[in-house]
Amino acid sequence: MKKNLRFLSALFISKTAMFTQKLFGMNASYFPGKLAIKLCPDFLGRIDKPETIISVTGTNGKTTVCNMIIDALTANGYDVLSNRAGSNINAGVASALISGCTISGKAKKRVAVFEIDERSSKLIYPYVRPTYAVCTNLFRDSIHRNAHPEFIFHIISESLPKESHLILNADDLISAGLAPENARTYFSIAPMNTDLPESINIINDMRICPNCHHTLDYRYVRYHHIGNAHCPSCGFASPESDYAALPDFETGTLTITHHGDTEQYPLVTNSIFNTYNQVTAITLLREFGLSAGQIREAFSSLNIVESRYSSETVNGVEIITHMAKGQNPIACSCVFDYVKKEPGQKEIILMLDDVFDRIASSEIMTWIYDADFEFLNDDSISRIIISGVRCEDYKLRLLLAGVPEDKLICVSKEIDAPDYLRFDGTDKVFILHELYAADEAMKVRDKTAARLQNFEGRA
Repeated sequence: MKKNLRFLSALFISKTAMFTQKLFGMNASYFPGKLAIKLCPDFLGRIDKPETIISVTGTNGKTTVCNMIIDALTANGYDVLSNRAGSNINAGVASALISGCTISGKAKKRVAVFEIDERSSKLIYPYVRPTYAVCTNLFRDSIHRNAHPEFIFHIISESLPKESHLILNADDLISAGLAPENARTYFSIAPMNTDLPESINIINDMRICPNCHHTLDYRYVRYHHIGNAHCPSCGFASPESDYAALPDFETGTLTITHHGDTEQYPLVTNSIFNTYNQVTAITLLREFGLSAGQIREAFSSLNIVESRYSSETVNGVEIITHMAKGQNPIACSCVFDYVKKEPGQKEIILMLDDVFDRIASSEIMTWIYDADFEFLNDDSISRIIISGVRCEDYKLRLLLAGVPEDKLICVSKEIDAPDYLRFDGTDKVFILHELYAADEAMKVRDKTAARLQNFEGRA
């Protein structure tokens, strides 16, 4: 599309708005992009784009994967444009493009990495056509917005440009089938001794063959529908992976086999779901053109951002904050399973109310019956302090999961939760928080640390 007067006017006004925001110390968020699209509906189609565009979408992990990709590219000398400071909807992408262009709309950077909200795909991909399109996975999430994974699958699949090279998870039989005519590269994690013969989760949205509707036969299951399966009736099966990874959590190394060559990287996590995020990022970076050595060097200093995971030890007790997205049963189930399997005696503070809850009170609580709260019914967990306006709903779900009532404490205000920690033989305190409660979780962490500093029962 050519630049017309309407576009140039929208660009000038939105750049002025962005400058004004920065002048007053405000984050240049999605507002300039929202304004530009309001003034010029096809603004995204008219503004110049960087030569190489990497998009990352999917239910879980897209922010972490984007951060890994951006940090690795930056460490290797690339000046990367991104929407990391804004939002992942069309207005956020527009804001990023506005910040990275001249007053005439010419792109100033050659590489861009954009996180894309799944439902926003149909508003973004017709105009912003990624060179590489990454999809981490597709699961149930925010039922009031996203309905079901199949619904989101069709939105993304029908929106993806034909020329985009897809980076897909071979272990996810839902997202692996996106845009079948596009060029694609698959990644996976090789069989592990912790794999299961069948799903133990409440939810598995890939039980039936999408071709002939017979029951799928799983060779192994990692969690929910993540694993390797085939249909004994028609032959439908998990695709062969181009990058097969094998983590060693004891040595902290990640081995990836690609076209017969073996590469090793430092693991940045000890959880399987974040290992998938790292493998996703490595696959994209190798396809982009970075060498294994360049990626290895970049990952040697990478960490999961504090708003998603942090750990500190105070007076002999490890305090861990870990994001567990509200309205997202799979993300919560994975975190609950991770907490259960961590060694030591544990106390947990739950802060799962979503952003709507924190303003008023969401009535959409059905998702908690899709989440595996049963993982928290474990002898290693001595106490669960449930905080937030919907704490009684979570208590009911935990009681139904079999957790003894004497282990459960309800607190309406999150900041009061640390007052109920007992530290009686506790090795770890887990603060499991919703995405939009990260700031509050840090305050709860700091209060927990302050209590531990003055706790006389610890050596």
